Amino acid sequence: MIAKAEFAGLPTDFWACVKALSEKLGYSERGKKSLRRHNTKDVQSCLGTLDLSPEPLSKPLMEGFSYLTGLVAYLNYRAAALEEAVRPRLMNREQAQSEFERLKGELDPQCALPMNKQKGKKRHEAYLTCIVNMLTEHALGGCYFDDDPRRLITVQRDGRILSTLSRRLDGAYPSTTNPVALWEVKEYYGTTTFGSRIADGVYETALDGHELAGLRAREGVHVLHYLMVDDYYTWWDCGRSYLCRIVDMLHEGLLDEVLFGREVIGRWPAIVGEWPKEPG
Repeated sequence: MIAKAEFAGLPTDFWACVKALSEKLGYSERGKKSLRRHNTKDVQSCLGTLDLSPEPLSKPLMEGFSYLTGLVAYLNYRAAALEEAVRPRLMNREQAQSEFERLKGELDPQCALPMNKQKGKKRHEAYLTCIVNMLTEHALGGCYFDDDPRRLITVQRDGRILSTLSRRLDGAYPSTTNPVALWEVKEYYGTTTFGSRIADGVYETALDGHELAGLRAREGVHVLHYLMVDDYYTWWDCGRSYLCRIVDMLHEGLLDEVLFGREVIGRWPAIVGEWPKEPG
C-alpha cells in the first residue's frame, strides 16, 4: 500500500483531528469485525463534543473538499482500503510457513534466516522476516545488504553525523551507515492476544518515521522507510485499530510504503529493483 495521493501531504492538524475522531467515534463496529463508516453529521457532532470551533471545518482543505468533508472521506477510505485490500492479504502461521518453505526451496538463500523469539512449540523461523530477506537477496542479485542489523542507523556527510536513529531496524540497504532503504517487520504468528508489546511495535515505527522525517526536513536526505506486517488473527481479529494507525502513519509521510502479508511476495522484489545497485 502506498499513500493515496489526495490524502498525502495534508497539514498536521488534519491528522490530529483524524486521531481524535477515531478515538472518540471508535474504529470498529461494536460486536463486529468490520470497520466503522462515518457521515458528515456524526463527524461534525463529534468535533463539537471536543469543543472545537465549527468555522475551520468549512474552510477548503483540498480541491473539492472542506476540512469536514475531507475528514469523512479519509476515514471512510481508510476503512474500505483495510477491509477490501488489506484483510484478504493477511496470512496465518500455516500459510506463511508454506510460502517460506516454497521460497527457500526455489531460491537456495545464503542470507540470514532468523528464528522468532518464542519458546518451545511456538519457536520457528520468523517466516515473514525470512521471506523478506530471501526476496531482497534474490532481487539484488547478490548485492550486499544488512539482513540482521545490530547497530543503530547513522547518516553522515562530510565527516559529521547528521542523524542517529533511536532503534535498530530489521533490514538496511546497503548498510546501517548511510542507508538508501530501511525496513521493519512486524509478524506475530501464534499469538493469542493483542498485547502491549505489539502495540509498542506500532509506536516504535512511528518514532522511526518522525526521526527520518526530521532528517528529510533538516538536511534534505530521504531514506526510504518500509513496514511489513502479518498475522490475520493478531492484526484483524484483535488489532484493527492499529491497522488504522499504520494507514494514518503512511499518509502522514512517516512511511514510504506498507506491505501486508502475502503482498510482500509480489511487491517487495519490485521495490528492491528500484534501488540503485551502487549507492553513493
